[in-house]
Amino acid sequence: MILLIDNYDSFSYNLFQQAAAIEPEIKVVRNDALTIGEIEGLNPSHIILSPGPGYMKNFLSM
Repeated sequence: MILLIDNYDSFSYNLFQQAAAIEPEIKVVRNDALTIGEIEGLNPSHIILSPGPGYMKNFLSM
């Protein structure tokens, strides 16, 4: 399963469509919806981070 972390941007579902063409089992979650432990529990084969708005340096929790 691929985990796509949506950083609140409109590009996330473009990534979803591309990833789903490779691996149909894909889960999309908002960046503040899961803890690290919950992500580990999902045991994804891959994790994709959407670009999100703004700059990564402004998101200290990432």
